[in-house]
Amino acid sequence: MRNKTALGVQAKRYMDQGTLVPDDLVIKLIEERLGDPDAAKGFILDGFPRTLAQAEALRAMLERNHLAIDGVLALVVPDQEIIKRISGRRTCKNCGAMYHTIFDPPRNVGLCNKCNGELYQRDDDAEDTVKMRLEVYDTQTRLLLTYYQDRGLLKRVEGVGSLDDVRRRMMAAVAEVRKTA
Repeated sequence: MRNKTALGVQAKRYMDQGTLVPDDLVIKLIEERLGDPDAAKGFILDGFPRTLAQAEALRAMLERNHLAIDGVLALVVPDQEIIKRISGRRTCKNCGAMYHTIFDPPRNVGLCNKCNGELYQRDDDAEDTVKMRLEVYDTQTRLLLTYYQDRGLLKRVEGVGSLDDVRRRMMAAVAEVRKTA
């Protein structure tokens, strides 16, 4: 989108309407991006695929391009922790600074440390919305764990702990994948 490619402009239309970008367009965007020189040494996809249909479309596209997935990391975090993390996020209406009611609270409740602007909770961070997203994950995305495990690609990473601890576990899993690739 930033480069205003034809596919990027198409995707932006969907996003501006608040709708999901269709799977076939996402696959085309990924295929286009993987053709860039900086992706030649490897790539990381974050948040895609989310369904079995997307995983199959991704697999087919990668095969067409003589590419393959070396590994899949699954951050394992209990639902209650996810709800706590997401529903505690707050954003400044003025400058966009981010806070968390538990992990990074502002000095003054409801006010930004940087510009004194009002903090708000995005609609998609509300607890009920997070719970609904977890239900969608359970019905659509969790199946991918088995899909990639059956292919010997899945690496589960404990996602609870300090940022440094989780980062270390993730980097160790990536290093393990690179060794076997």
